[in-house]
Amino acid sequence: MILIGLDPGLGTTGWGVIAAEGNRLSHVANGQIKTEPSMELARRLALLHDALFEVIRTHRAESAAAEEVLGNSNAQSTLKLGQARGVVLLAASRSGLAVGEYHPSVVKKAVVGTGGAEKRQIQAMVQVLLPGVKLAGPDAADALAVAITHAHHLASARSLTRRAYA
Repeated sequence: MILIGLDPGLGTTGWGVIAAEGNRLSHVANGQIKTEPSMELARRLALLHDALFEVIRTHRAESAAAEEVLGNSNAQSTLKLGQARGVVLLAASRSGLAVGEYHPSVVKKAVVGTGGAEKRQIQAMVQVLLPGVKLAGPDAADALAVAITHAHHLASARSLTRRAYA
């Protein structure tokens, strides 16, 4: 199964594609979609949607997962992040994908083992779990961590379903 993980952001949205075969994960691709702060908001959101839609199509993703938004003290920044996240969810949904959503602490715990992990710890563990990966940047690493989390959750759900009907 080909999974895409998404780390939404208005300035930079990270994406990471992995292949999951049972418990075996392998890196397919990763990158970052950047928008210019000088552009009008609607244009930035359209650019984000179109670029992400193309990434999903190119890599033939079968399932998607996105990181949930954490609020911060700047309401304007939180609103813009929420708008970018909405576009990310829209692009995945319009591509026909079911979208899992994970709180950042769940992603950190799934990949690093602790919900309070730092970005550099996530990057290091992504490189361990996906040997040979060349990270396009920290947002791409976060997106790959989201994809890994989604793969683990899907595998657990399949296992539980098999046991229930065995």
